[in-house]
Amino acid sequence: MLAQQKQEIVALFQAALAPIVAGTDLTPNIVLERPRDPSHGDIACNIAMQLAKPLKTNPRELATRLVAALLADPQAAGLVESADVAGPGFINLRVAASAKQSVVRTILAQGDAFGRGTAGEGHHAIIEFVSANPTGPLHVGHGRQAALGDALSSLFEAQGHEVTREFYYNDAGVQIATLANSVQARARGVKPGDAGWPESAYNGDYIADIADDFLAKKTVSASDGEPATASGDADDLESIRRFAVAYLRNEQDQDLQAFGVKFDNYYLESSLYADGKVEHAVEALVDAGVTYEQDGALWLKTTDYGDDKDRVMRKSDGTYTYFVPDVAYHMQKFRRGFDQAINIQGSDHHGTIARVRAGLQAVNIGVPQGYPDYVLHKMVTVMKNGEEVKISKRAGSYVTVRDLIEWSGNGDVTRGRDAVRFFLISRKADTEFVFDVDVALKTSDENPVYYVQYAHARICSALANWGGDEAQLANVDLSLLSTPHEASLLSKLAAYPEVLQRAQAELGPHQVAFYLRELAGELHSYYFAHKWLLDGDETLKLARLALATATRQVLRNGLALIGVSAPNKMERAPTEAQDEPQADPQADSQADSHV
Repeated sequence: MLAQQKQEIVALFQAALAPIVAGTDLTPNIVLERPRDPSHGDIACNIAMQLAKPLKTNPRELATRLVAALLADPQAAGLVESADVAGPGFINLRVAASAKQSVVRTILAQGDAFGRGTAGEGHHAIIEFVSANPTGPLHVGHGRQAALGDALSSLFEAQGHEVTREFYYNDAGVQIATLANSVQARARGVKPGDAGWPESAYNGDYIADIADDFLAKKTVSASDGEPATASGDADDLESIRRFAVAYLRNEQDQDLQAFGVKFDNYYLESSLYADGKVEHAVEALVDAGVTYEQDGALWLKTTDYGDDKDRVMRKSDGTYTYFVPDVAYHMQKFRRGFDQAINIQGSDHHGTIARVRAGLQAVNIGVPQGYPDYVLHKMVTVMKNGEEVKISKRAGSYVTVRDLIEWSGNGDVTRGRDAVRFFLISRKADTEFVFDVDVALKTSDENPVYYVQYAHARICSALANWGGDEAQLANVDLSLLSTPHEASLLSKLAAYPEVLQRAQAELGPHQVAFYLRELAGELHSYYFAHKWLLDGDETLKLARLALATATRQVLRNGLALIGVSAPNKMERAPTEAQDEPQADPQADSQADSHV
């Protein structure tokens, strides 16, 4: 059911309740739910049970009065087909068939805008994701962040939020020094396993590539940074550091480009130190009286804000612990005007949540509790040719995002990107995920992204074989859409806006992938159950084509939201899925092996 229709039904209940609660201080909270058993109706409401006690009346009697008043309201005509009382006072409603069918006309009228809302207008959200150290190419964990973060950003935009996608570069600290030392060793001719190779060095082949380009005095630059030209001097560690960071940031830019992810802003950790923002944050915390000195270190009283123990901010050697620049960074997010901040990070960052939030509360600048929000994801295991591909960044043998795209597309970047994006958001972020490259390559229903895309292509093929003017479908008679398959598909289409609202509110873009698979399943079942093109009833044919076209629009909208393409034609594996007939019932009018 569409949101507008729900609002109209709520208004009917409010009108029915008005004379009953008149003269009281009751403010009824009308909640409409979907009954667990579809045979009970389309909507259930327990308002009579809520109000029976304060009104000192029997809940079934109150429900009966409400049903009578609701059905007598002229505004219910064409919207509510029937209403009855069940159990101790539940009210079950059945929505009129014409109201259910109207979703087709709404979708065709709204097109790409269907499903979008305005609840977020006036709100500014910053979503930080990937945020990889510039010490190597992006691995599949970063890929999961990229897929989750970009889809979540689109969900927020779909609800009217102004969204900034931000990449935070950890370009300061021990890891950058390790990178520079690793490249320097390679530039001097030392390789992993040789005497003199640094014990903590990065061993990947990409380190040798950086060293070769450094010695060749090449120039590299990241998308938002100044070009770095190598001095070519293996003793010039500072030049090596600048060049290596720029080189790997450029590599990461290419990874993200292949993945179809764009950022609005890049924020460097080093700038927090250079601009004095870390020192300012520490001074603000000291001034707020929430720190103390002990054992030569500066501590933050994080236990005052729910942490299990106080945390060191500044160590006895004068350096800061890693959560301090995070506090400074999020102070800047808040001061930049973002009323909601969301971080997409690996589950190993769980320990920083309480510390960062405690620091933000302690600094006392008006940051709301629970700021920022976190979406923590678990590991991705990659399977290829039936075997696990081991991930070891230290050994240099980990799977990169570009590896996964190339493998999953068999050389086709778009196909590979679609598979990787869809797969990586198809499970809740906090669950471990096995990415099976062999499944991603299949052109059958075993491949979930193919299954969804093929539903879109199947509709495109049917419409092409029909050959009519799609514009006329906006005004066809929809009253003949009365079969169980059609009722189920209509219900699923109407649910799309609520799916987006819930996925945004719960920070769960996986819900969109779930929905698209269910919608595709409804479409495929409908396709094989009914002859869209071969039926001799022209009015029925047009109604069914209108329903299919609306389904195509919602599939396209949902796929676009998660960054996946919606092809008009696709190759098909020779065999159909087990739940589909081997013979295509519409084979006379469309070639289903290549749609």
